[in-house]
Amino acid sequence: QVQLVESGGGLVQAGGSLRLSCAASGDTFTRYSLGWFRQAPGKQREFVARIPGSGASSYYADSVKARFTISRDNAKRTVYLQMNSLKPEDTAVYYCQADLGDESYFWGQGTQVIVSS
Repeated sequence: QVQLVESGGGLVQAGGSLRLSCAASGDTFTRYSLGWFRQAPGKQREFVARIPGSGASSYYADSVKARFTISRDNAKRTVYLQMNSLKPEDTAVYYCQADLGDESYFWGQGTQVIVSS
């Protein structure tokens, strides 16, 4: 079992920045990859970024590439999503996901990001 708690969402103007955090507990932190997903009103949840347990690489959706950066601090058991050059279309609830493999996923409760134009 893994428990995830997101924080850092809020209201920001277009072009601004936010940093989301996701604190994890309940299992060996470096065992699993961590990802960020988002869900806008009336839309399906979509992939944003992922980082493996080693932190040696990262993967991004095309829509956020070069604007968002995912990172993890294994000592703090926390994954971050640095979001720069925010656009109104980035408005969504952002969710943290832990992927333990074998179709075993855990989700946080989400944090709201609103980007005003």
